Amino acid sequence: MSSATTTEASHSPVEGGHGHGQHAPFLAHHFDTPAHQFDSAKLGMWIFIATEILMFGGLFVAYGLFRGREMEMFHQAHERLDKIMGAVNTVVLLFSSLTAALAVRQSQVGDRKGTTRWLIVTLLCACIFLVVKFFEYQHKFHDGLLPGHYFTAHLAQHAHHGHVLPYRAHMFFALYFMMTGLHGVHVLIGMGVLSWALKRNLDGKISGRYFTPIEIGALYWHLVDLVWIYLFPLLYLVG
Repeated sequence: MSSATTTEASHSPVEGGHGHGQHAPFLAHHFDTPAHQFDSAKLGMWIFIATEILMFGGLFVAYGLFRGREMEMFHQAHERLDKIMGAVNTVVLLFSSLTAALAVRQSQVGDRKGTTRWLIVTLLCACIFLVVKFFEYQHKFHDGLLPGHYFTAHLAQHAHHGHVLPYRAHMFFALYFMMTGLHGVHVLIGMGVLSWALKRNLDGKISGRYFTPIEIGALYWHLVDLVWIYLFPLLYLVG
C-alpha cells in the first residue's frame, strides 16, 4: 500500500478502514472490521432516534388535537409561559449542538484535549438548560399552573394582570409538563452518555481511529436539540 493510501485510510470516516483479519484493540469480537463496527453502531443509533421521534410525535399529535378543540383556552394558557426563559434555553441548546459537533471533529483528527474541551462545554450548556428549566418550573408551581386537580390558576389569588385562566387550562399544562418533562429526562440521559464518552476520552480510549462513542453521543444530543426546536415555538410562541 502506498504512503498516500495509508494516510487516506487512517483519516477515513470509517475509523481506519482496516481490512478483514486485522486486529484493533477497540474492535468487538463479533465484528469483522472497525468499519463494520462503526456503521452498525451508527445505524443502531439512527433506528433508536427514529423510535424517539415516534414517541414525541404522539405527544405532538395529542397537543394538536386538544388545541383544535380548545384553541382560545390554549392561547390564553400559553401566554403564562416565560418566553424569555424559553428563548434562552433554545440558544443554549443550539450552541451545545455546535460544541458537540466540534467535539466529534476534534476526536476524528485525534485531538484529545480539544475533544475534552468541547464535551465539557456541551455538558455545561446542558446544566444551564436544566437550571433555567428548574426556575421556570418553580414559577409554575408558585402560580398554580399545574396539571389536573393541582391546577389553581383559575382562582382569584393567582390572577395575572387581573385575569384568571379557565379551569380547563389544566389540559395545556398537563401537556406542557409531559412534553418538557420528558425532554428534560432526555437531557439528563444525554448528559450521562456524553459523560461516559468524556471518560473514555480521558482514559485515552478515543483516537482518530476510534471515535464511535463521541459521534454516537453527539447524535443523541442532536436529537435532544431537535425536539426542543419544535417544543419552543409550539408551546411558547404559537400556543
